[in-house]
Amino acid sequence: MNCPARWSRAVVARLRRISATGDAGSATAELTLITPLLVMFLLLVVLCGRLVSAQLDLDAAASAGARAASLARTDHAAQAAAEHAAMGTLVARGVTCQNASVTLTGTLTPGGAVTVRVTCRVPLDDLVLLDLPGSRRVEGEATSPIDQWRGTVPP
Repeated sequence: MNCPARWSRAVVARLRRISATGDAGSATAELTLITPLLVMFLLLVVLCGRLVSAQLDLDAAASAGARAASLARTDHAAQAAAEHAAMGTLVARGVTCQNASVTLTGTLTPGGAVTVRVTCRVPLDDLVLLDLPGSRRVEGEATSPIDQWRGTVPP
């Protein structure tokens, strides 16, 4: 079974036009040049996602810590409750922070408020192509009011 002569002539003419323009292989060269930029863009998206996720997780941990501290009756119990709740939230959310710390400010007097700040360092050194420093400090903060009508610890 032979192809009609006009088909073979059409194919040959098409091949001549393609090779005559000098564009043969240019898409491959363009893709080779643009691939590192695409990879860097994807790593930038990963970086932004990592930082935003860490910020949201730290805000949630600070909120849990502030709520737990506002329910405590003594300053020492408030600090312990804030640390336990904040660290528990970070562990439950699978946050990979370095050197996480919890600080508590405010008073436990009725009508007052307590503020919890959770700070940690998010590792960035595994995003090699972006050439970023080792980590970035991220912190979350939340305030919880103390019930004005709650009882106090008897002396």
